[in-house]
Amino acid sequence: MNGDHTQLTANEQRGLVTFIAIGCTTCHTGAPVGGLLYKKLGDYEPFPTADIGRFAVTGRAADKYVFKVPSLRNVAKTGPYLHDGKIKTLDEMVRIMARYQLGKAVTDAQVTDIVAFLNALTGDIPTTYIAQPQLPANGPNTPRPKRVN
Repeated sequence: MNGDHTQLTANEQRGLVTFIAIGCTTCHTGAPVGGLLYKKLGDYEPFPTADIGRFAVTGRAADKYVFKVPSLRNVAKTGPYLHDGKIKTLDEMVRIMARYQLGKAVTDAQVTDIVAFLNALTGDIPTTYIAQPQLPANGPNTPRPKRVN
């Protein structure tokens, strides 16, 4: 992300070049490589899904089939993929996104390289980020949890 290409292997570098060339960075931008936008699923070709996306929340016609673009950081560790978890592998996800979002057919070699690049986005999550927060002790003024029957 800082331009130090020595951090990537040759096929990871090819994957990055392909990732950029086919247009993935249209949605997957910035340091988190996504997670900053909402986009229609099936931007180029309608994607077969019954889930209407943000429309269910907003009621706005423009939000039909719109979902949050995920960050690709640690994406190799966060499967299954897509809003409903029905895509099991990164290979399949790359092909689906290329077709439905970008209108592109990708070769097996391109998929292999892109997946190598995506795997390179895997890192350690700092323990302070995922640690349980220190909560104050319960006392007489602590709100009670709402009961759901």
